[in-house]
Amino acid sequence: MHIALADLDARLLAALIPLVLLDLALVVYCIFDLSRPERRVRGGNKLAWLLIILFVSTLGSLLYLFAGREDI
Repeated sequence: MHIALADLDARLLAALIPLVLLDLALVVYCIFDLSRPERRVRGGNKLAWLLIILFVSTLGSLLYLFAGREDI
């Protein structure tokens, strides 16, 4: 069975688009949550958490959600 390279590229792209959109939605949610005035974060530095969310990609967002937020 021979799969054309163009077919493989199209299938790969079709699989990656939902993952990229999900990651983008996660980042947007984290930034929205971080920007809330009542939100407290570990270390007290929202700017540091913003940089972690933006530059550490998916892991940064997950780190913020599970370790960075303090209970309101």
